[in-house]
Amino acid sequence: MNSKIDIKPQGSARCDAISFQELLDREEVPVPNYLRENINPDKGDDDLPFERYISRDFHLAEKAKLWPKVWQMTCREEDIPEAGDHFVYDICDESVLVVRGEDDKIRAFVNACLHRGRTLRDESGQSNELRCPFHGFTWRLDGSFSHMPCAWDFGHLDEVDMRLPQLQLGTWGGFIFINFDDQCEPLENYLGVLPDHFARFPLHDYFTGVNVQRIVPSNWKVAHEAFMESYHTLETHSQIMTFTGDANSQYDTFGDNVSRSVTPMAIPSPHISGVDEKTTMRDILELSGRMALDGDEGLELPDDVSAREYIGELNREIFAEASGENLDNATHSELLDAILYSSFPNFQVWIGYHGNIVYQFRPNGDDHETCIMNVRVLLRYPKGSQRPDACELNVLDPTLSFTQAPELGALGEVFDQDIDNLQALHKGMKASKIGKARLASYQESRIRHLHETIDKYINV
Repeated sequence: MNSKIDIKPQGSARCDAISFQELLDREEVPVPNYLRENINPDKGDDDLPFERYISRDFHLAEKAKLWPKVWQMTCREEDIPEAGDHFVYDICDESVLVVRGEDDKIRAFVNACLHRGRTLRDESGQSNELRCPFHGFTWRLDGSFSHMPCAWDFGHLDEVDMRLPQLQLGTWGGFIFINFDDQCEPLENYLGVLPDHFARFPLHDYFTGVNVQRIVPSNWKVAHEAFMESYHTLETHSQIMTFTGDANSQYDTFGDNVSRSVTPMAIPSPHISGVDEKTTMRDILELSGRMALDGDEGLELPDDVSAREYIGELNREIFAEASGENLDNATHSELLDAILYSSFPNFQVWIGYHGNIVYQFRPNGDDHETCIMNVRVLLRYPKGSQRPDACELNVLDPTLSFTQAPELGALGEVFDQDIDNLQALHKGMKASKIGKARLASYQESRIRHLHETIDKYINV
C-alpha cells in the first residue's frame, strides 16, 4: 500500500487521483445538474472537543434546544398503511404517536394520556381507538376525546380541551417527519435541495425491503458521523478497496441542513496499486451488497471495457428489467456510486437506481452513551404491479452482530466493522488526554458542517 502523505495547501485538500467530476466527464448520457454541483465552503481546521460526544451536559443541551426544534424522520407512510395503524417514536424523554386516521390523514400526537400521563401506546401496532391501558381514557384516531369510565366523577373537565396535543407533521419521499416546535419553518424549506436532487427518484413509491434496528454503544453523533466520510475505508473496510474510490470522494454542503458525500464505485482505491479490472469486477459483485448480481459466475469482462463501464451497463439492464423502467438516461454514477445525503440532524439516504439505503441515528432514550441505529433499504418493484408491503422491523439484540440479519447481505459485515470502531471510539474519547478530534480539512468536512449547525441551536 502507498503510505506517502501528500500535504496540500489549506483549502485545496484533494487526492491527486481522478475526481468524481472527471468521472462524470466520461458519461455517455447527459449528466443531471445535481451531480455537477460541487459546493464545499472552507470549514476551517479547528479541533472538535470530545465533550460534544461524551459530556452529559452537552447531551442535556441537545435535549433542551436541538431535538425540540428540528424536523426529524419518524417512519414511512408504508409503515402505517391502514386506518388505526400507529408508530411510536421516542426521542430523549419525548414520546410521539404517529397515527393514520379513518380519514387517511396522518397525525402526530404526544404519546401521553391526559388523565395520569401514562403512554397511550408502548409500541407500534394497530387499533381503532387510542385507549389508555391504565384507566381507559379513550381518544379517536383524529385525537378528539371519546370517553372515560365514571364520567360523573370528572365534571370539572367539561370545560377542558381534551384533544390530544398535536405536533407539526410533514412528509417527503414517503418519509414522515415531525417537529415539536409550532413555529418551525415548513418541512419543504428545511429539506433544502433534497426534493430537487431526488426528482429522478420517487422514493415515496418504493417499498421497504430491509428494516433492521440495533442499539449501538456510542453517542448518536459518533455513529452518524461514521457514515459521513469515506476516509475510514482504508483501515476499516479493507476488503472493499479494490472497487471503492474512497479518496476520490466528493463532499458537498448545501445550506445548514443538507450535506452529501459521493464515493465512486467500480474503481480501485487510490491507496492501492496493481488491481486489474477483472478483480474490481469480481469483488464489487461479491462484496458490495448493492449491485444487480452478487457474483461474477458466467460473466466475462471484455479486454477493452473497464469494470465501471461493464458493471454500470449490467446494472442498467437488470435494474430496468426488474423495475419495468426505462433507464437509458441513467448515468453510471447513479447506477453504481455511493451517493449519500444527510438531512440534519440524524437522517441519511442514498440516491441512485440501486437499493436506496436509509440510516437514522438517535439517542437511546436519555442515555447519551448509546444510540439507536436503524437501517432500511428501499427497493423498486415491477412498474404497473401492486407495491409490496413493507417488511417487518427486525430489532437485533445489542449482543448480536449485523451479520445476524441475513437480509443485509454483504452490508452486515461492513456495519459490524463500523460498530467495532464506534464502541472503541467512544471509550477512547473518554480516555484521551488531548480531549479533541483533529479532523481532516476536506474528507471530514461534513462532520464540521454537522457541528456548525448543532451550534446554531444550542448556542441560542
